[in-house]
Amino acid sequence: MKKIKKVIISLIFLLLFIILGNKSDAASNLYLNNLKFNTKILENGDMEVTETWNINIKDTNTLFKTFKTDEKKYTGIKDVKVEEITNGINKDFTETSKLMYHVTKDCYYGLINNDNNFEIAWGVGLDDGSDTRVYEISYLVEGAVSSYSDYNELYWQFVGEDFEIDAKNIVGTITLPSKVENKDELRVWGHTQGLNGEIYATDLDKIEFTINNFKSGVYVEIRTLFPKYVLNNNITRTYNYSILNTVLEEEKVWAEEANRLRDQKKLYEIGVYIAVALISILLFLNIIRKIKVIRNRKINKPTEDIIYFRETPRKDASPGEAIYLLRKTKTDIQPNDIGKIFSATLLKFALEKYIEIEVQNNGHKKEDIYINLLNQDGLTNLENKDEKTIGKFLISAFEKNKTTKITVKELEGFIKKTSSVKLLNMQEDIRNSVKDKLIDIKLIDEKNKKQYEKESIEQVFSVVATFVFGMLVFMLTMEVIGKIAISLIPIVMAIINIVVTGIALYKINVFTKEGLNECEKWKGLKKYMEEFSLLNEKEIPEIAIWEEFLVYATAFGIADKVLKQLKIVYPDIDNNINISTYPYMYLMIHTDFSNSFSNAISSSMSSAYSSTSGGGGGFSGGGRRWPVAGGGGGGR
Repeated sequence: MKKIKKVIISLIFLLLFIILGNKSDAASNLYLNNLKFNTKILENGDMEVTETWNINIKDTNTLFKTFKTDEKKYTGIKDVKVEEITNGINKDFTETSKLMYHVTKDCYYGLINNDNNFEIAWGVGLDDGSDTRVYEISYLVEGAVSSYSDYNELYWQFVGEDFEIDAKNIVGTITLPSKVENKDELRVWGHTQGLNGEIYATDLDKIEFTINNFKSGVYVEIRTLFPKYVLNNNITRTYNYSILNTVLEEEKVWAEEANRLRDQKKLYEIGVYIAVALISILLFLNIIRKIKVIRNRKINKPTEDIIYFRETPRKDASPGEAIYLLRKTKTDIQPNDIGKIFSATLLKFALEKYIEIEVQNNGHKKEDIYINLLNQDGLTNLENKDEKTIGKFLISAFEKNKTTKITVKELEGFIKKTSSVKLLNMQEDIRNSVKDKLIDIKLIDEKNKKQYEKESIEQVFSVVATFVFGMLVFMLTMEVIGKIAISLIPIVMAIINIVVTGIALYKINVFTKEGLNECEKWKGLKKYMEEFSLLNEKEIPEIAIWEEFLVYATAFGIADKVLKQLKIVYPDIDNNINISTYPYMYLMIHTDFSNSFSNAISSSMSSAYSSTSGGGGGFSGGGRRWPVAGGGGGGR
C-alpha cells in the first residue's frame, strides 16, 4: 500500500511539473491584459506604430521588445518614444543612448543590441514588487511598405515567436493615408498558429484585427494589399513586377489549410464536450453508488467508552498486536513501528526468562548492555508467530557471533549488515502474523478485512486514474475550448468522487465488537500510563506490574513519559531499584535502551524499506513568417 501511495505522489508531482514547466519564469511574472497596436501608413510607405501595453508586472526590472533587422524587409526604425499612461496620468520616460540589461527606472532606449537586432527597452523598477501598468511605445518604421507593379503591400509581423508574454487580447488598427474608392480594393489577411484571430477592412482607409487568448511563442502577422494611388511615388522599396496573383495563390493554400484545421478543431471540441459529459456522468453514477453504500453501512462502536484502563487488556498480547489495536488501524503495521515492536518484544522475552538483559560497567563511566540467551528452544516455539519471528532473528544474531552473549551494539551491527530482503521479509512476517492472530481470536472480521483491502486498492487506482485523467481532460479542454467552467467540471466531480469513496472505505467494519472493546482498553491503558501520576488515587500498581506495563509503553513509544511518571510517584526509585529484583526497571531507568535501540532498529528497517480572401475574415496559419518586426519581447 505504501509503495502505491509513493507512485501516486510521484505521478502528481510529475503532472504538476509538466503543467508548470510549460511556462518560463519571465512569462509567469508578466501578463498582458491588452496589447494594442495603432498603426498609420504614411504616403512614402513608412509606418508609424504606437503600441499600448496594459500589463501585470511582478518582480521585473525591465520590459523590452526586439525587431529582427533586415534591409530587404524594412530600412530602419527611429523616433522611439516610451511613456507611462497608468490611470490616465502621462509620464514621459527619459531616453538614454546606452545599452543596459537592467534599464534605469523611467528611462528607455531604442538601439541595435549585441545580437544585431533593434531593441526598445524601458525600466519599470519592480524588481521586488508587482503592479499593473499601462505603457505607450511609439516608433517609426522606415520602408515598411513594398510597392509592386499592381499593388502596394504591407506584410508585417507585429508579434514574433520569441515574444515571451501571454495576452488576454491583442487588437490592432491599420490606417491608410487616404481612402480607397471601393472596399473591395482592400485585401487583408492575418496569420497566426492559433487560428484565433479575425481581420476586416472596416472602412475605406481602415483595417482592424483582433486575437483572443494569445499564448507566447506564437507569431502574429498582418498582410494587406491596397491600390498604388494611395501612396506617392517616393516608396523606398519598389519592385517591377506584379504581386496580386502570387499573393492570392499563397493565401488560398493557407486559407484552405486553416479551414481544414478549424473543422478539425470543431471535431476536437465536440469530442472534448462528449468526453467531459461521459466522465462526469460516470463519476456522478459512482458517487451515487458510494453514497448508497455509505447510508447502508453502520460503523461498529465499542460497548463502552473507557478513559483509563489499569491492567494489560490481554495477557498473551504481543507488542505488535497491542500497537495494531491501539491505533485501531485498518491497514497493516507501518515500517517505523517495527523498531518499537522489536525492542518491546526483547523486553518481553527478558520478563519471560527466554533471555537475560544485564548492565555492566565498561570502566569508562559508561555501561554496556548485554543480552544473554537463556532458552533457545523457548524462543523457537513461541505461540505468537510475530514474537517467534523476532526470536528466530535474535537467535541468528547469536549464531552469527558464535556465542550466547552479545551486546546491544553488536545486535544493532548485525541488523545493519542483514540484507534488505531479509529485513523486509521479517517485517512482512510480523505484519501478517499480527493480522492472522487477530483474525483467529475474532477481534478482526476476516471477510470485512479482505473487503477493505480490496476496496483500498480500488480506491488507490481510482484516485490515480481520476486525478491524472481529470487533469488531462482539464488541460485538453482549456487548450481546445478555453472555457475554465467546463474544464473544471471533471476536476470537481473527481474530487467529490475521491471524498465519497474515502468515506465509504472508512465505514467498513474491520473490527468485531470484541475487537473494538479491546481497542478501547489499549487506548485506556496508554492514557493511564501517561497520566497516572496526575490521578488522585490511593492505590498505584506495584513496581513488578510496571515492568510488564513498560513492555507496551516501549511499543507505544511512551516509555520516557512513563518513567517520568514513576519518578514522581516514587521519588526514591533511582536509589531503591535493584537490578537483581527488577532488572528491566533498572535497565530502563539507568540506560537509554528503549530510545537508542528502537531508533537504531527503526532506522535500519526504514533503510531496508526505501532501498528497494477580399474584405477579410479569420486568420490562417500560413505566412512567410518574415524574421522582421515584432520578434522578441518580455521582461528581465
